[in-house]
Amino acid sequence: MSDQPRPAVAVALPGTGSDADFARRAFGSACAAFDLPFHAVDPDPCDVVASYHAALDAAARSGPVLVAGISLGAAVAVDWAARNPHAAFGVIAALPAWTGADITGCPAALSAAATAAQLRADGLDAVTTRMRASTPAWLAAALTQSWRSQWPHLPQALDEAAAYRWPEPTLLATVPVPVAVVGAVDDPVHPITVAEQWAALIPHADVHRITLDELGADPAVLGARGVPALLRNLVSRNTIA
Repeated sequence: MSDQPRPAVAVALPGTGSDADFARRAFGSACAAFDLPFHAVDPDPCDVVASYHAALDAAARSGPVLVAGISLGAAVAVDWAARNPHAAFGVIAALPAWTGADITGCPAALSAAATAAQLRADGLDAVTTRMRASTPAWLAAALTQSWRSQWPHLPQALDEAAAYRWPEPTLLATVPVPVAVVGAVDDPVHPITVAEQWAALIPHADVHRITLDELGADPAVLGARGVPALLRNLVSRNTIA
């Protein structure tokens, strides 16, 4: 881990089918409160994970990076931190969905694959209408915006997410930087048990629990729970070192 007292920049990675706007609302205000330069990444729907890696590699040229990721973004964040220990300053892993490469039972992967198939069969408007009828209003509004921005390549992005190999326990155990894991206690797609497992496996990690109602009322709850705790962790560890 860097011996600098602060990260040089924070980079936020959205979840599957989401966009930079939601990631900005989730983490931007908490980073601003610490006067921390902040960049939310808009995924390239033709190659989501590669676009995340490219953004992180570019940010690391300015110094250690605090990576904040949601769902798929959280998986990419911890993977990148484990493989780039001198570039990562810390990670906020919000709403992790799974552990391990065997994704046959992963609710998030199953949902992404099913949505991709529906989009190819019925088109964006029909699937968006059905989604809005069965989804909380805050999430429906966010997905309507991000889905339209990624169309017509959205099915490709969802297929990539559905096939993504989530971090293995052995990789999580090698993450060298502090990690704030934020999980929702009532989210069936991102089970709280996964957040708790990640926090147990990552050497320097704490779990912070929220509810979906809190997330819906204000996505900034993710940053409010993760950013201050992580920066306190980092300052404490650097002081001890």
